[in-house]
Amino acid sequence: MKIKLTSVYVDNQDNALKFYTEVLGFDKKADFSNGPFRWLTVGSPEDPDGAQLQLARNDNPAAQAYQQAMFQQNQPAAMFYTDDIKGDYERIKTHGAEFTMPPMDVTGATITMLNDTCGNLIQLTQLAHYKG
Repeated sequence: MKIKLTSVYVDNQDNALKFYTEVLGFDKKADFSNGPFRWLTVGSPEDPDGAQLQLARNDNPAAQAYQQAMFQQNQPAAMFYTDDIKGDYERIKTHGAEFTMPPMDVTGATITMLNDTCGNLIQLTQLAHYKG
């Protein structure tokens, strides 16, 4: 069994596509519409056949309430892993991203968090490499 797709609700799909591709560096994988419905996904250029992230339009009142509550509680909607958190932090910052937390060492990892401009916080994580 594999995870091939997960979703994050966004309040504006065009802004989300711009943020996730131009700022974070993901590739657009799918983008098609059927009436008011738009299927939009991105994926990592480091894993072209890997899992995709659907940037789902948030037009559901229950999902909007959940999204707002998670944001207000400083809880990330998604977590992405990196092998160079400090380099990615600097690269993403130069694209104008708003970080809500600079890179911070926690048990077993270094993490940072940023605002995706579409209603979500995103956590970047670099796992600690232990020598055994």
